[in-house]
Amino acid sequence: MTTAVIDANVLIGLLDDQDKWHDTTIAIRDELNKAKAELVYFDCVINETVSVLARRTHEQGRPEQLDALLNQLDQLIPVSDITWSSGEIRRLYPEILTVVHNSAGRLNFHDALIGLLCREQSVSVLVSFDRDFDELDWLTRIGQGSQVAEVLSG
Repeated sequence: MTTAVIDANVLIGLLDDQDKWHDTTIAIRDELNKAKAELVYFDCVINETVSVLARRTHEQGRPEQLDALLNQLDQLIPVSDITWSSGEIRRLYPEILTVVHNSAGRLNFHDALIGLLCREQSVSVLVSFDRDFDELDWLTRIGQGSQVAEVLSG
């Protein structure tokens, strides 16, 4: 069974039917389910997802939808399924800065952290629409449903 880390932009697209990636994330989810992939959700990804959903619903004048979106998130990913990694930031801090520097800032702090956590946990597949992750030679990024079978079987 292949393990894949899910990025915030994929979670947001899955939860928010007004997101530009919504249809794509549904296709990716269906393909991941079909492939029986083990999905990993880092706490920093959940943090970013909640922050974006809160900001987006506020800015778009739909704050009444926030509770429903957060409930969906909680049902999709129970707290027991979250991989808690924030305690690793202190240890990884120098490497995080190196990744950010080496990418000339294309990978931000959170993205560098996600990449390093993947490497440390020997997870080589990341589901994300952020092409900057392609710079990390230890990761293979899935950004569309049609890639799932190819990446997970290869």
